[in-house]
Amino acid sequence: MKDKLAGKKLLILGANPETTPLVKYANEMGIKTLVTSNCATDDAKRYAWKSFDVDGMDVPGIISLAKEENVDGVLVGVADVLVPAYCKVCDALGFHCYATQEIVDVFSYKDIFKATCERYGIHGIPEYYLDAEMKDSDIAKIEFPVMVKPVDSCSGKGMTVCFDKADLKPAVEKALAESRKKRFIVEKYMQCEDMGMYYTFKDGVCSASCIYDRYTTDEQQGLSRVCLGGTYPSRHIEEYFERMHENACRMFKAIGIRNGVLMLSAFYDNGEFYVYDTGFRLQGEAPHLLMKAAHGFDQREMLINFALTGSEGDVDLLKEDDPYFHGKWAATLWFLLKKGKIHQIKGLENIAEDSRIVANVQRLYEGDNVFDEWIGTEKQVMTRLYFVCDSKRELAETLSEYMDKVVVINTEGENMLLHGFDVKKVMGLDDER
Repeated sequence: MKDKLAGKKLLILGANPETTPLVKYANEMGIKTLVTSNCATDDAKRYAWKSFDVDGMDVPGIISLAKEENVDGVLVGVADVLVPAYCKVCDALGFHCYATQEIVDVFSYKDIFKATCERYGIHGIPEYYLDAEMKDSDIAKIEFPVMVKPVDSCSGKGMTVCFDKADLKPAVEKALAESRKKRFIVEKYMQCEDMGMYYTFKDGVCSASCIYDRYTTDEQQGLSRVCLGGTYPSRHIEEYFERMHENACRMFKAIGIRNGVLMLSAFYDNGEFYVYDTGFRLQGEAPHLLMKAAHGFDQREMLINFALTGSEGDVDLLKEDDPYFHGKWAATLWFLLKKGKIHQIKGLENIAEDSRIVANVQRLYEGDNVFDEWIGTEKQVMTRLYFVCDSKRELAETLSEYMDKVVVINTEGENMLLHGFDVKKVMGLDDER
């Protein structure tokens, strides 16, 4: 399949650092990659065969670009906001698209997604009614703390934790400013365990590829809890399959998903799962990089094949996919930075020689700035390391090793790194000697 696609032109929408591995993989397949976004300096453009500054949400502009460059297919990168445009562009040009408008309508807005989930027995976070008028009668019913967020944002943008009534007005204004549809929701602020469920779809087969535990920072009061990393498989994997997996599969089938990749994010609290987010595209935290190492197949290749041929290739999900990682243990480790300018990064010099590391997706480098408005969003992520190990203990030791050795210093000589998660505790090793 790879040889047959060599020389084909693939237009990828979006060019953030998380899209870079997709562009690089397409390049390795011999494909001519064209990447477009509204920022000339976006990372993925450095690796593309050609790059353009057409906004990925500019549907007429993208259609015109695709025609001018005579591309053979279009694929969305790692950006939720571009999935609706991707669907419209493919429909207009007659290209293969793993999404449909009906599916996009469900996954693009948090309130519609939550209502759809409830119809299939999948619970969302308890919610409070509040509109832009912010009536006292509605506010009186709210039990704090709560999270205020836009219905159509991602990566923590526009989200605020409110601990009392005084916090609500600026939080609502912030959420509305980040919402294209000018809608927001107010939910119970969940202070419990966090999980991710990553699915692969091929010709109607729905396969749970990863069920894992996520860990978030609590250092940044009042802001969205940005991820610090995750470990695979989840300690709640059995309970998930018993209680929620079949409901999720019924929902996916009912809304018409046949191909593609999809993430569900959920909280786990006292035996119940509360889904709070989704993404019908490759994810920024990139479980597919771990899957490539442990499962053997690559979701990037599947999506590229589909964009150019209408088939995801010859992967047999029933045989190759395994949420238990074929007996391996895996993890992602995110390094979050405080505001400031990066002067020096230490501890990443020899990662290419470490067989336990299967990937490194770096966003920020020496000389880059971390701005105040980035704090509380995934823009404050310097890099993500991806590990696959033979045992839980080896994985725990590896994570602790890199938490200790990676150091980031600002121009004032101060440490820029936020604290990581407690490895022994989250992996159930804290009582072992």
